[in-house]
Amino acid sequence: MKPLFNPVMVKKLIGILILLLLIKLLWFGAEVAFFPAQGVNHAENKRAKPLYYRIKLTPNEAPAPVVKKPVRSVGSIRDITLLGVYSSPEQVVVTLKYKGKTKVLGKGEDINGFVLQGAGNTYAIFTKGGKEYKVSLQRTKSKTAGSIKPSKKRAQAGHTTPSESKKERGEIIDVGDHKIVDRSLIDHYTKNMNDIYKNIGIRDIKKNGKIDGFRITFVKRGTPFAKLGLRRGDVLKAVNGQPLDSYKAAFDAYKSVNDTQGLTLTIKRGNKEMELEYEIN
Repeated sequence: MKPLFNPVMVKKLIGILILLLLIKLLWFGAEVAFFPAQGVNHAENKRAKPLYYRIKLTPNEAPAPVVKKPVRSVGSIRDITLLGVYSSPEQVVVTLKYKGKTKVLGKGEDINGFVLQGAGNTYAIFTKGGKEYKVSLQRTKSKTAGSIKPSKKRAQAGHTTPSESKKERGEIIDVGDHKIVDRSLIDHYTKNMNDIYKNIGIRDIKKNGKIDGFRITFVKRGTPFAKLGLRRGDVLKAVNGQPLDSYKAAFDAYKSVNDTQGLTLTIKRGNKEMELEYEIN
């Protein structure tokens, strides 16, 4: 019979298997002896990322002090003191004191943003920022005529009342070319502006948008203003040569009357301009 396997070939195959086995054993020995377990022969320099950060909670240097900008004082309605009021359907004029200075305002004019809107006999209405403010007329506490009522005993004893003494002192004498005015009468009206508005009406006249004098709208009969020779319709143009071209000019003239010895009113009556002369003593 023919053999199924060639003995020579079987021997060669067995020899090859034995050789492979030896190589495998040698490789395993070298791997155990010389190579690391992970199979990489170097250490990797890996640093774990920190889970926190260093923060300076207390800096070495103290922070610079916060410098506050100064707040600008704007002023308030309390800074306004109402001294006098003239109110009519045609015109509203007030005199007031603001931070020590006296000013004259007409309707629609403002002081420190407070706009004059109207007035009554004893108050003025201002608006600012959509709000309305009412300022009452200042009451004088000085013992002027009419400020203190006389007792019944004094009246019975024959003492004159303030109103009687006021009439006696406040005479106006016509001497022809001029009139003599008692100074006590001037003193009274410079201290009691409201008494002026009760006896005479005055409103401004404007020309090209500027004040060009003050027209007299009425004069009460028997009052000192009627005795001064003023009439309804007269236009006051100047006082002692100073044109009345603004409320300030009119108020300055009003304040200076008490310090003068004579007074000259320049008026326009109809189409004629004339002067009225007064002596004050």
